[in-house]
Amino acid sequence: MNCFNGEKYLREAIKSVLNQSYTNWELIFWDNLSTDKSGEIFKSFNDVRLKYYRASTHANILYTAKNFALKKANGDFIAFLDVDDWWLPKKLETQIPLFKDNEVGIVYGNFYRFFEKKNKKKIFRKKLPSGNILDYLLNDYVIGSPTYVIRKKILEEKNCTFDNRYHIIGDFDLNIRIASKWKIGCVQNPTAFARIHGKNESLLNKEKEIEELKNWHYEAKSNHIISKSKEFNKIPLKISYLEISNNVLKDKFSKNFLKVLKYPLSLNKIKLIIALFLPKFILRKIRIH
Repeated sequence: MNCFNGEKYLREAIKSVLNQSYTNWELIFWDNLSTDKSGEIFKSFNDVRLKYYRASTHANILYTAKNFALKKANGDFIAFLDVDDWWLPKKLETQIPLFKDNEVGIVYGNFYRFFEKKNKKKIFRKKLPSGNILDYLLNDYVIGSPTYVIRKKILEEKNCTFDNRYHIIGDFDLNIRIASKWKIGCVQNPTAFARIHGKNESLLNKEKEIEELKNWHYEAKSNHIISKSKEFNKIPLKISYLEISNNVLKDKFSKNFLKVLKYPLSLNKIKLIIALFLPKFILRKIRIH
């Protein structure tokens, strides 16, 4: 658990770990020099499995902080939990047994998206894929960040940790690389809640996400397994969709009309056409992508 000024939701996140029916875990709490009461809140819990570490310098990149925290972990499996999300009680109990298959490198699960302003939850998907699913994930990345567990020995291999250059797509990058070599297990029942509160990093940094995806696609061309996937060459189209939809939110109709017109016929094109004619305040509420 990496934390920078996460006092608002921190207690709920910690309690969700303490409430796990699977009890053989440790919680590595990496305090990225918080200036609020996060450290005090964490230390108020009395459990020997809770381990507190405070960074010597603040890491501006999320995945740099995650790599620091990983060095402190002792278990055979690694899971991640952001301070604004929380786990369901049987998450680990249902996931860890799937690692009995030695070819499984990651186990993820379904989850609820919790829309804080509306106080409503919505399940992410009815059915999720498992097995050798690299192609599927390149087409539709469905691994929710609060749900996945990684076999630790994978992270100890050369060049198989989080890429410190990424702030938004670090999970995607790492899990795609793992999926190119390992099977992916899945628990179909919800294992966690992902909180949508309007200040999520992924929502606030769409331009950075686009920039990172462009860089990722360029560099992934040199990975012969990933680049040979039948879905790999569709990535630029996905980036284009993100770019246009992000521009529609802030630019005028005339600047985006031709771009939308040239976009290939698809469900995404229909979404973009609708977005062109919707008022910006409505678009910001529904987040067209």
